[in-house]
Amino acid sequence: MRKAIVSVTNNIAEGHGRWQYKENMRFCRIARGSTEEILDDINVCLDEDYGQRENNEQLKGEGYHLICGASTIAKINSYIAYLRRSQQGSK
Repeated sequence: MRKAIVSVTNNIAEGHGRWQYKENMRFCRIARGSTEEILDDINVCLDEDYGQRENNEQLKGEGYHLICGASTIAKINSYIAYLRRSQQGSK
């Protein structure tokens, strides 16, 4: 789980460092996938009774907020849309 969490910001940074719109969007999609992976890991913890159930339920709720709310996933999607518009404007 730690690797997936760190992967989110690492991929966004690596994509930005590529200085290419398509590469940046690709790494943002990978970061979005890592966010989904984290939520799946929390579900596994709940299914397998790892850790305290209350903590896992709270993390799951926060994870759904990340995916459904105006947070990580929504921000990544907005950034990808911005990159797409910027790429089209540079042609």
